[in-house]
Amino acid sequence: MDTNTQPDAIELIRLTDPSQSISVRLRSTVPAHEDLGVRYYDAEAVVTSGFVSGTVYLGFDSEDLTDWGRLLDAIEEAGQDADPDEPFTADWPPSGRTAYLRLIADDPYVVEVHDGTSTQIVVSMPLDMDDEWIAASRERLSAARVALDG
Repeated sequence: MDTNTQPDAIELIRLTDPSQSISVRLRSTVPAHEDLGVRYYDAEAVVTSGFVSGTVYLGFDSEDLTDWGRLLDAIEEAGQDADPDEPFTADWPPSGRTAYLRLIADDPYVVEVHDGTSTQIVVSMPLDMDDEWIAASRERLSAARVALDG
């Protein structure tokens, strides 16, 4: 286990099916840095499956939390107007600053973890998520906001 991660680390994101998962865990509820009212947090993306498991640093800021909520709304809306030839695709947090997730709303969902700023490695994982994953994601987001604003 990474000794820098708190044992009670908060999971901001957990995308899972019965055999594999991708999560984003906060390393601390204390901002690593603050600039002009924007708080920057240290987190890690954790990939777990029978084939590959790993962890990569993923930083995000307080504005990215709002973006995650908007992204959940957009995925839900896209599901209602799904185009099988062009599935909804979005990155969180925005690519280029840190590792990031790419969500592809297909059947099954595909979630990619990109470590574009460091190793250039991409892990792509199909996830057969249940219908409740968006509601559960909103609950995690709400809990993370409470913990980070406290």
